[in-house]
Amino acid sequence: MSTLIAFLYVGAGGMAGAMLRYGLSLATQRWSVALPWGTFLSNILGCFIIGIIVHLALRSDAVTPEMRLLGAVGFCGGFTTMSSFVYEVVEMSRDDAWLQASLYATGTLIGSTLAFFMGIALVGLITRA
Repeated sequence: MSTLIAFLYVGAGGMAGAMLRYGLSLATQRWSVALPWGTFLSNILGCFIIGIIVHLALRSDAVTPEMRLLGAVGFCGGFTTMSSFVYEVVEMSRDDAWLQASLYATGTLIGSTLAFFMGIALVGLITRA
């Protein structure tokens, strides 16, 4: 498979995943404004879907490399990055790299939260200037 074709599979899956995530967010806004149900559900569903794809890819020939690019990398990546994060933590754990998995999980959550607040601070500085 050429690199261009691989990019097209990932792009098509990513577009579908991003659109579904946005649709899910719109559909769940009426449930509650206090909890972002759309994001919560997309993270849970994305992890569920990538779990299915990875398991099938490892255990059978049912998932082709093209389907893995379209579904796991593209769709789940566009639907939620949480699915890739969880997959990577699980893979480290399977390799008995518990310390690495723990540091990666903790670092990702803390680092992402700090980066979020740094982004807010940067915009605040720029808009004041």
